[in-house]
Amino acid sequence: MTSSTPGATPRMTAESPAVSTPVITIYTKGYCPYCHAAKALLARRGLAFEEIAVDHDRALEKEMIERSGRRTVPQIFINGQHVGGHDDLVAAERSGDLDRQLAG
Repeated sequence: MTSSTPGATPRMTAESPAVSTPVITIYTKGYCPYCHAAKALLARRGLAFEEIAVDHDRALEKEMIERSGRRTVPQIFINGQHVGGHDDLVAAERSGDLDRQLAG
């Protein structure tokens, strides 16, 4: 990326391929401490995510179960791939797998 003015939006050039932003989806329930912890981990890393609250919506909860095969929250997806729950997210961060998943 090149930019002629400090703070300006970088221009893409032939030498600098576009970097795509990962699409992160997290299914949550408001009372769930593991949901809060997973969201905090993503926020600490500066990652944007779509939160789908399944507290009072059986259709969304059913969607989560069908996508993940699990009934517990949180359930986290990166670029459509199931990461798992909070413990899986933490393990992926510690092992370096999270960075690989985010890179796509």
